[in-house]
Amino acid sequence: MHQRRGPFDLWAPKPSRVRLALGPADATEVVEMVRGDDGWWTPAEPVPTGGEVDYGYLVDDSDTVLPDPRSRRQPQGVHERSRTYDPTAYTWGDGAWTGRQLPGSVIYELHLGTFTPEGTLDAAIGKLEHLRSIGVDLVELLPVNGFNGTHNWGYDGVLWHTVAEQYGGPAAYQRFVDACHQAGLGVVQDVVYNHLGPSGNYLPVYGPYLTSGRNTWGDSLNLDGEGSAEVRRYILDNVTMWLRDYHVDALRLDAVHALEDTSEVHLLEEMAVEVAALSAHLRRPLTLIAESDLNDPKLVTPREAGGYGLDAQWSDDFHHAVHVALTRETTGYYADFEPLSALAKVCEKGFFHDGTWSSFRESDHGVPVDTEHMPTWRLVVANQNHDQIGNRAVGDRIAEVLDDDQLACAALLTLAGPFTPMLFQGEEWAASTPFQFFTSHPEPELGKATAEGRIAEFAKMGWDPSVVPDPQDPETFRRSKLDWTELSSGRHAVLLDVYRRLAALRRTVPALTDPAFTSVSCTADEGTRVFTMARAGTRMVVNFGDEPADLTVDPDLSVLFATPTGAELLPGGALSLPPHVGVLLG
Repeated sequence: MHQRRGPFDLWAPKPSRVRLALGPADATEVVEMVRGDDGWWTPAEPVPTGGEVDYGYLVDDSDTVLPDPRSRRQPQGVHERSRTYDPTAYTWGDGAWTGRQLPGSVIYELHLGTFTPEGTLDAAIGKLEHLRSIGVDLVELLPVNGFNGTHNWGYDGVLWHTVAEQYGGPAAYQRFVDACHQAGLGVVQDVVYNHLGPSGNYLPVYGPYLTSGRNTWGDSLNLDGEGSAEVRRYILDNVTMWLRDYHVDALRLDAVHALEDTSEVHLLEEMAVEVAALSAHLRRPLTLIAESDLNDPKLVTPREAGGYGLDAQWSDDFHHAVHVALTRETTGYYADFEPLSALAKVCEKGFFHDGTWSSFRESDHGVPVDTEHMPTWRLVVANQNHDQIGNRAVGDRIAEVLDDDQLACAALLTLAGPFTPMLFQGEEWAASTPFQFFTSHPEPELGKATAEGRIAEFAKMGWDPSVVPDPQDPETFRRSKLDWTELSSGRHAVLLDVYRRLAALRRTVPALTDPAFTSVSCTADEGTRVFTMARAGTRMVVNFGDEPADLTVDPDLSVLFATPTGAELLPGGALSLPPHVGVLLG
């Protein structure tokens, strides 16, 4: 933790003068601030600290009041004055909560703005029982910090210590986490430290927060240059804020491959050290999950074994292998996953690209997983997520092109496979609504640049620009909202039953949460397109082909689960699988 500072203290080594503006715009009191040798400014005279206070800063000779980089609230938007918020004033009801470990858990990823019609934290509380019914253990929220406009995915955020007022602000966030804990659910918060949004980022006015380089999404953070110690502290204090002040159980770290850090101790390792210390103090599990494009297990290798010590990382290779096996789509980064053997390798080895040639990247990619020692739960996998749906030209879900059995096979592979499963909002009932890329930049030129940049970014995927929805069109956002009236009818009810049955099996069949890579053995018949996975006394069989398949299995096994069409298992172990059907035997 950083040394204790006053509520209005400000790190701003760049300006030569800073004044604190207290109160609303029509009744502002201006207080001079004094700079210390460390670049921190403190009010030159006593200021009120009780209750909620609107405030901001006048930098140098400007008469524009800027928000606090560590602001907890922005009730009028990211360009306006900050408002104090005391998180300790909330009375928590989760005193019996002892946390939720990642091993054995199921994650459910959701975007607050589209998860319910209201699009708020309080409305999401009303859906927690539904999540419990499908075996969810951890609820993962896409980024919630402040952003300019009325709606977006969350990755254009600024003012990282805030909770967007659109979702209900910090008080509603505390109510949501509290309700989750009382329902037996942990909370994962998606956070972005590799860039800031393009509107409302005033950090460069105050100090050397950014470097001269850029990544795909914006300016990179200064993690290893002059002044970087305070920039790193800014990030690390944000990490502990979510876990301590808001009782969050885990953080999902967005695109850590874009963090440029040549320091002796990488920022990610420093995070792991501080979070482990906080976990010990709070006496509950605290988890760090990285999204990484590197396919490098160093991220999740314990520090004592030379790694960074994070708990888990996403494995997109699993998604790609399942997606290609089911849809036969092989454009762009899907090309290398065309053989069914790619799925077998991912399930046995963790990564498909583990030092192999990636045709999409046009280079060798990845590092092998130490399958003798690393537990499988360190890899978080999904057959759908916000990226893999939203980063399609029209944001279409696989439910649009797959039948019920194929969707059930996707669920079977994810929930009964060896890794930590993550579901994406609505997949459990084959939601008909897309999840499209939407923005609401008030600046027209920024909206236009975002749309054009997105098409350019995915040029290798062969998008037809004429079919890509306009991210700035409010209808793009509205059509992405889940339709909760679908659950009880047709294929939606069929798939919901599939997820509930698989959830029950995860709770009762120990093999499904066995973390040993060495227990996983797969086969892939490229001719019949039959895939099998033997694991700790169970056997999964999936017919990805368009023709019936017959094979012989251990006669002592029985059917624990079958996709909707069903399969015939005769005495003696003769198994007959219709096209697209999957079974779990045990």
